[in-house]
Amino acid sequence: MKEEQVILVNANDEPIGLMNKLEAHEKAVLHRAFSVFVLNDKNEVMLQQRAHHKYHSPLLWTNTCCSHQRAGETNIQAGKRRLEEEMGFVTELKELFHFIYKAPFDNGLTEHELDHVMIGYYNGEPAINPEEVERWKWMDIEAIREDMKNQPEIYTVWFKIIFDEFYHYLEDHKL
Repeated sequence: MKEEQVILVNANDEPIGLMNKLEAHEKAVLHRAFSVFVLNDKNEVMLQQRAHHKYHSPLLWTNTCCSHQRAGETNIQAGKRRLEEEMGFVTELKELFHFIYKAPFDNGLTEHELDHVMIGYYNGEPAINPEEVERWKWMDIEAIREDMKNQPEIYTVWFKIIFDEFYHYLEDHKL
């Protein structure tokens, strides 16, 4: 099976090439990524716990889903594809903002991503893919904020970074 490639970008999100995903994480090369946040009508966020066998950040809680765009795929198309692959459903998504972050991991890999953050709304239960997701839950936004202060070690690095930004968008951005 061919390893998935990521889209290398400059700071302006202009594509400059492709690289195997693992190599990009080994070399800490800036590449395009996305993070999806799904909320229900109670304004709770659907969180996922990453599967125990993931090569980085296993068993940590994070946003509904995240991954990397494929060549020729829009951010929204990529978000919907991955939402279905990881969580077993699709909903309309809206892009909110993007930012760059760099986070080294204990295993020698580094996430260096230009991350496009998207929001969607859904009230059902997901059909999680156990290859990707260990567990899931709905969690109130204020409860997430408080839990991150008390137990920051149980959340992914990118989720902690995004959440501060994302928190301010919740009231202003409805589909």
